[in-house]
Amino acid sequence: MARIELWNGDLCELEVDAIVNAANTSLWMSTGVGGAIKRAGGDAIEFAAVRQAPVELGSAIVTPAGTLAARFVIHAVSLDRDRRTSGQSIEQAVRSTFARARELGVTSLAFPALGTGVGGFPLDEAARIMVDVAHDELPQSPTIDHLIFALRGVAAYRQFEIALAHGEGEVAQGASDPASQSAQTTTAGGA
Repeated sequence: MARIELWNGDLCELEVDAIVNAANTSLWMSTGVGGAIKRAGGDAIEFAAVRQAPVELGSAIVTPAGTLAARFVIHAVSLDRDRRTSGQSIEQAVRSTFARARELGVTSLAFPALGTGVGGFPLDEAARIMVDVAHDELPQSPTIDHLIFALRGVAAYRQFEIALAHGEGEVAQGASDPASQSAQTTTAGGA
């Protein structure tokens, strides 16, 4: 059974096998999550990504993680070239990310709230889509035993908390106030 955790903090600080970048089709990492990953892990991440561009909306590519604690960055292409997104793009990008994670054999994976910053997509819808897809993909991803939604701020944390409570799996007793705690854990059916 995979453990799903909500974490209120910086995605770039997590010691996981792979972190996910909310990427656009050109894979340039100048703003949002991509900009933060590049600042924390180095320009080499962006150079490795751009060499694989352009890519289709909804796809995902992999690069090394530079100087980050993670081993890989999986670039989930959820934003079009104008940095806009849709529910369908987010869903497909999450599915593609899980496919790349399976290929890499990762045991731990951390997602930001895709499309909700620069992309302007509603947090509640993104949370529902991402949690639903995670519950659908985890049973097909037997190596993943720890999935983290790394969120920034109370609003994002609350929306993912609600989505997890309405999704499959039980919400474990944990942090319910992101202002005072950093994590909440649930378990999801896995392989």
